[in-house]
Amino acid sequence: MTETTEAVSVKTPRATPQRRGTSPTGSSPRRRRPRGRSLRRATPWLFLVAPLALLITFTYVPVGNMLYYSFTDWDGISPDRNFTGMDNYVQIFTRPELFRVFFVSFYYLAASAVQIVIALYFATVLSFDLRFRNLFKGLLFFPYLINGVAIGFVFLYFFQDGGTLDTVLSWFGRSPDHAWLGDPASANTSLAGVAVWRFTGLNFVLFLGAIQSIPGELYEAAQLDGANRWEQFRHIIAPSIRPVLSLSVILAISGSLAVFEIPWIMTGGATGTSTFVIQTVKLAFQFNKTGLASAAAVVLLLIILLITWIQRRLVPDEKVDLV
Repeated sequence: MTETTEAVSVKTPRATPQRRGTSPTGSSPRRRRPRGRSLRRATPWLFLVAPLALLITFTYVPVGNMLYYSFTDWDGISPDRNFTGMDNYVQIFTRPELFRVFFVSFYYLAASAVQIVIALYFATVLSFDLRFRNLFKGLLFFPYLINGVAIGFVFLYFFQDGGTLDTVLSWFGRSPDHAWLGDPASANTSLAGVAVWRFTGLNFVLFLGAIQSIPGELYEAAQLDGANRWEQFRHIIAPSIRPVLSLSVILAISGSLAVFEIPWIMTGGATGTSTFVIQTVKLAFQFNKTGLASAAAVVLLLIILLITWIQRRLVPDEKVDLV
């Protein structure tokens, strides 16, 4: 008995090529909708709508209006605004009583230099291990937290005749016979001293943060090489805080040109203590010369921008790499 085996050939179906854009099951996959991608791209701008709207409304629009008013004779009340061209700017630079107030800023510029030196000294000393250094940090920064109006009233009684300063000087056998706020020289010097007391804390915090960001290994290596504190400051601290020092100089120059609240509260701009900002406020709200006051504000803005540009050109920001 012979058995024959029949070969059964099984015909396998040929795989059909898959069409582009279709899945193996034959159904079309979900394509990424362009709208979803556009929404993701637009999301950051949606978060910026409110800040940009506030910035444009309360910064750039007022600056644009101020620039427009500077070419008119508007008094701030009347709807009539006559175009006067460059007449307001010519008055600022040709009338001595309008431009003379810039010289008062030199008192505050000198005070800014003093406060930078004091702040840099204390920031360097308190960056090292020292007893009660946190207490000294708080004492130095505390005046900057006080409201400027309150500081003005406090020092107004401090410098008045028979006030705190005269009482302290009498303990050492000195009795000044002149008012501290009675003549331009002593008044501006006194006001500049108040500015030093108030704003030293701001520079101190800036310098202290920059110094504490320096790696501690650099100090250890310097000590192993026999470097003293002065050499560590000269070769490690000073190069490291150069960008912050440059920022402090810009803030000092712009702040000395835009001093307002302390002389306004203490003297009201009398006895030769009027600054450019005080004069601008008086022109706008006391003499109703809003056009001229706007021109003065534009001049102040341009001077600050020019000084900042010159300072950036002379002392450019360079990347400091001490490691």
